Amino acid sequence: MTQSPTQSSPNTNNDQTTTPHIPTEIVSEEEMALIEAALASALSSSSSSLFSPLSSTLFMRNARSISSLTLLTKKRRLSDCAETSSVGDIEDLGNCTESTQKTNEVSESFFHRFRRKRGLFVTDITATEWCEKQMEFTLLLGKPKTTSAMKAGSARHAMLEEEVIKRVTIRGESEEDAWAIKFINFILGANQLLFDGLTRELPLIGFVEGIWMGGVIDELLMLTTETERNVTLVDTKTRVRATIPAEPQRRNGRLQLMCYKYLWDNLAADNFPSRQFFDFFSLDPHSILCEEIRETTANSGFPSETLYDLLRYFRNTCSMLSPAHDQLLLRYELQKDHSLLAEDKFTYDPEWLKGQIQCCVEFWLGKREANCTPMEERWKCRFCKFASTCPANTNSEGTQS
Repeated sequence: MTQSPTQSSPNTNNDQTTTPHIPTEIVSEEEMALIEAALASALSSSSSSLFSPLSSTLFMRNARSISSLTLLTKKRRLSDCAETSSVGDIEDLGNCTESTQKTNEVSESFFHRFRRKRGLFVTDITATEWCEKQMEFTLLLGKPKTTSAMKAGSARHAMLEEEVIKRVTIRGESEEDAWAIKFINFILGANQLLFDGLTRELPLIGFVEGIWMGGVIDELLMLTTETERNVTLVDTKTRVRATIPAEPQRRNGRLQLMCYKYLWDNLAADNFPSRQFFDFFSLDPHSILCEEIRETTANSGFPSETLYDLLRYFRNTCSMLSPAHDQLLLRYELQKDHSLLAEDKFTYDPEWLKGQIQCCVEFWLGKREANCTPMEERWKCRFCKFASTCPANTNSEGTQS
């Protein structure tokens, strides 16, 4: 793989393996739509779900079945800017753009205006790394429209999830209920990983570089040898064409997976400031959870009356985990038949990751203005819906170049 001359890439050593004779493509229009979708975080789902392990093609023989819930809103403030009556997963909460902000708030940071009570999402970091100016336009003017490629990618992830997860619906009444579902999802998913060796769509939350950040890992595998058990993180990307993505796309995918490892490792090390969590998200730790959630926790073996009770079980679960393996895996599939195009195996680079996150957080906290994508990557502009108004594509007289 070639290295970007303006942005250093993580060490990929020579572990990566690709299918021979697959050409490298800069980007396709449909795939650029997929990347633009990340600018509004993950594709929004109509509900937040509690999942249960079932089976998988790799570990299905020993998999167990646990009940699964989908959280639907009922009463108060599950999302201040939700367009529907439902609450999405951690990443999905970033899909609203708060276009009703008053004009006198222009001087405030984007974090304060759009993520003040929700924190950042891993997809916020990757979208900012892709193009800060595009991220700025998306926040101010709205997210991209859903395309057929986006729908296909979302459907594939749902298909993979359904191999190991079953969902049912539950009514929730508060923000505390919404977070309770996320913690239950994590507890059940972590237990599935420990006992069955596989889990998918695992929600994470952590405190990163002074900012709360959330994300959802596609897949975690527990690979066992005679001497150790290694947690391996996997992310699956779908491709419209049978081509390997260009280096900036691969770099962006590596950044995403490294963020997940950072969050996972922090939880495994019990680096979770509970009081700051309740304060930042304006949660009442002693608020009584809805009846269905209380019944679910009791039936699952960790009875919880309040979010504080559930958080204790959450942290106990984290104490049983080990850090993820430094070798991470990106898989690229062809959309039409789900055939494997390539695998990108690379090594976790904490210093590179820290630099990328710090750079993105500077933008979000308003410490500097948004940068346009570097000159050698301006091909991205051909697929950006904001290109006609972006300063990267206008000359000194304000006309498009």
